[in-house]
Amino acid sequence: MSPKTAPSFRPAAAALEALAAERIPVMDGAMGTMIQAAQPTEEDFRGAAFARHDRALQGNNDLLNLTRPEIVRSIHEANLAAGADILKANTFNANAISQADYGLAYHAAEIARAGVRIARDAADAAMAAEPERPRFVAGVLGPTNRTASISPDVDDPGFRNVTFDELAAIYRENADAAISGGADIVLVETVFDTLNAKAALFAVEESFEAHGFRLPVIVSGTITDRSGRTLSGQTVEAFWTSVQHIRPFAIGLNCALGAEQLAPFVADLSRVAATRLSVHPNAGLPNAFGGYDETPDRTASFLGGWAQDGLVNIVGGCCGTTPAHIAAIRAAVDGIAPRRVPEPAGDLTLSGLEPFNLAA
Repeated sequence: MSPKTAPSFRPAAAALEALAAERIPVMDGAMGTMIQAAQPTEEDFRGAAFARHDRALQGNNDLLNLTRPEIVRSIHEANLAAGADILKANTFNANAISQADYGLAYHAAEIARAGVRIARDAADAAMAAEPERPRFVAGVLGPTNRTASISPDVDDPGFRNVTFDELAAIYRENADAAISGGADIVLVETVFDTLNAKAALFAVEESFEAHGFRLPVIVSGTITDRSGRTLSGQTVEAFWTSVQHIRPFAIGLNCALGAEQLAPFVADLSRVAATRLSVHPNAGLPNAFGGYDETPDRTASFLGGWAQDGLVNIVGGCCGTTPAHIAAIRAAVDGIAPRRVPEPAGDLTLSGLEPFNLAA
């Protein structure tokens, strides 16, 4: 795609850019944590449409977009009331690969579209009540449960259980559903394998071209341990280098670690990234039972400290965070100027895309 034919941004992108220039926008918290707190039953997940489905469906959180949308809507509303500016749609596993585990691969696009639509309706209702406060919806593209860079068979390191083309195809369906559902942003998050993310970003660009307009893209990686690397072995500097050519609206980190453990890697990424920096960490590390004990005030103290140090542009929460965490984070960054975005070094127009600058 050349700059002459690159589709233009939707109007909401200008409002998002203006907000990010004025202050630090806040993303919402963990959808899965709040769904678990609601304790939906197997019958809730099945609903009438899947009452006779031949596999257990409990735990397929994205399916609630179809069978119990009011649960998902109430979680969005709680996060909006807590001060969230950006809602992450309940679409993390709304792709054919992840849904195949439940025998629902053919419903993936329907699930994704419904998830974005629920978030869109909640955001629109909030804006109708407070027109001076824009809210945005991010269509989430999760990593799937397969990796294009690593063999799942220790005895056959060259084996792969998914190809780039297969990933690109399922992500294209995902992206199309997010756009048709009314997303303002595409969020490629929890990236543990950058090759998976590249397939997602390739598919997203194809979707933009097909629809004739663009959305801001946020890419968020996952550091899996204190070594500071993703599962496929990249440092945060290498991660940024791998995706900078698409000119993301923001790049960031989420999941796996709490804010305390992420701190040095946030600083590293802030130093090298020539775009906005987004961080939504877990509420600390999981306890022995897989739960999260970090209090809202403690989580917020780290994110507020990063804001004070000029390291972040967008903040929010991942696993274990609740609307109480989001309210505390919002208070902690309130009134603090966003990180100054450094100018990119050299020619990064490898994809033919112009920088994200609506005034240019």
